[in-house]
Amino acid sequence: MCLDGKRVVLRIAVFGDVMGRSGRTALIERLPGLRKRFALDFVIVNAENAAAGFGVTARICEALLEAGADVLTTGNHAFDQRDDVDIFRKEERLLRPVNFPPSNPGRGSGMYQDGKGRNVLVVHAQGQRGMAPTDDPCAAIDRELDGVALGREADAIVVDFHAEATSEKYAIGHYLDGRVSLIVGTHTHVPTADDQILVGGTGYITDLGMCGDYDSVIGMEKSEPVHRFTTKMSGGRFSPAAGDATICGILIDTDEKTGLATNIEPIRIGGRLRGTQPAIN
Repeated sequence: MCLDGKRVVLRIAVFGDVMGRSGRTALIERLPGLRKRFALDFVIVNAENAAAGFGVTARICEALLEAGADVLTTGNHAFDQRDDVDIFRKEERLLRPVNFPPSNPGRGSGMYQDGKGRNVLVVHAQGQRGMAPTDDPCAAIDRELDGVALGREADAIVVDFHAEATSEKYAIGHYLDGRVSLIVGTHTHVPTADDQILVGGTGYITDLGMCGDYDSVIGMEKSEPVHRFTTKMSGGRFSPAAGDATICGILIDTDEKTGLATNIEPIRIGGRLRGTQPAIN
């Protein structure tokens, strides 16, 4: 893709919360083709709901990485699959929120390289409003950015901020504007229409949305959530909706010298939502 006649240096895509079998099957099947079609240099996938809606297993982690993900993020359901928690110790490309207790297995950030040897720092944090208690995400992210200058030590920096409140996501966006390439919100499973480049040059979207079946209640089969909302009683367990999934994400291009975003475009493919794909020149 070109901007003002100049070829940009690094193209990154981030895909939202993978929800159950429907979401992971759709993304695993399509991701190799998407990498080729959009000439993606680096891909991040939020996988925290990939295992029946709750957490991620070692097998699913391996399948998403083999399909073309470079890094997997998670969130508040990171450790729900208790038998597979050890994967966070073994797989450096799988992140849990950096502001979780330091005694938790795994890591919250990492410096990775794309196929051309360019450095991409990925930082994963969780919000505080409407979420389980965590350490201050601002301070935690600052620690990860300390000594890593965008455009020098890192060719790109991406932050996955897993949070409930849109206000908190926007506040984090403005707090980090100009210091990172891209901030994506995850967790709410509903894609927002506010993809933009902030005034300091950082790409931003409040929520990527999920990769899952949207004939659902944020990815869960409809009957049980509706029953609970209307009766205030539990009628059974939640189970992920199994219909056709919409793949939701974002694509950015970054400036060769600064690492800041020069272009940002949403991705919505398949399923029930109206599709949109980046215009590749």
